[in-house]
Amino acid sequence: MTNYAKKPELLAPAGNFEALKLAIECGADAVYCGGKSFGLRYNAENFSLAQLVKAVEYVHGRNAKLYLTVNALVHESDVSSLKGYLAAVKDTGVDAFIISDLGAATLAQELAPEIPLHVSTQASVANSLSAQTWSDLGAKRIVAARELSLRELSELRKNMPADMELEAFVHGAQCMAVSGRCIISNYLADRDANKGQCAHSCRWHFELVEKKRPDEQIPVIEEDGYTSIFSPYDLNMIEHLDDLVSAGIDSFKIEGRTKGVNYISTVISAYRAVLDGAPAHDYVDALRTQTARPQGTGFYYGPPQQNYS
Repeated sequence: MTNYAKKPELLAPAGNFEALKLAIECGADAVYCGGKSFGLRYNAENFSLAQLVKAVEYVHGRNAKLYLTVNALVHESDVSSLKGYLAAVKDTGVDAFIISDLGAATLAQELAPEIPLHVSTQASVANSLSAQTWSDLGAKRIVAARELSLRELSELRKNMPADMELEAFVHGAQCMAVSGRCIISNYLADRDANKGQCAHSCRWHFELVEKKRPDEQIPVIEEDGYTSIFSPYDLNMIEHLDDLVSAGIDSFKIEGRTKGVNYISTVISAYRAVLDGAPAHDYVDALRTQTARPQGTGFYYGPPQQNYS
């Protein structure tokens, strides 16, 4: 990769404190994590208020940043709890809130105006008009809709407010739904993905059933004798970082708050090395082992955590 005067931020997932520390050690410029409420990864370990304070201290002590996800769908019954949650986390020292809901963004501005707002990919920002609207509301960064092509990202960067940052996913699991707003889990497992409770139903093993032969299950098979027809291959942009830099992306985001430490160390180290000038082809094979087609297992996570203290 070319050495650039201004490198994009390398943003890593942190599902727990161990992953957070490892991500920073492997070269992440920033991490994003969830608290015990209003995030979209309830099956991650996540951070209590006390842990958030310690995490911020650790990250800031190494000249990095920490962004807190507050991007779950907010129902009317959640408004009171959201107020309490934002009031509780505003003094932890986090560097930004990642928010998708307009009401939540307004509330965050009222309760913690000193904390920058990053607009989650869940908001599906795909054009400069939306970016401008969010900028008018005080947002400092857009996490682009995940459906955008490289050309569309480049056009968005050119036309959105110049003082607003643009973040894009470069690695990790992808969703068949628009910007992750999926209802399959809710329908099949009574678990709302838009509130962080996804049962990953798209990765279950599905077979076809013909209407006149209901007792005959027909397998759907691709390579390796398996397929998840609702779950695409993981994203892997390690060989295209030059193009993304040229498109004007300010932050490269890695997905994976529920992934293990081997994933974190392998992926973050690879992207750090390439961003620092190493040839991408040196890391293709290592990353391929981290981006295999997910194998459906029908797993079902237990009840989500509700207490954020």
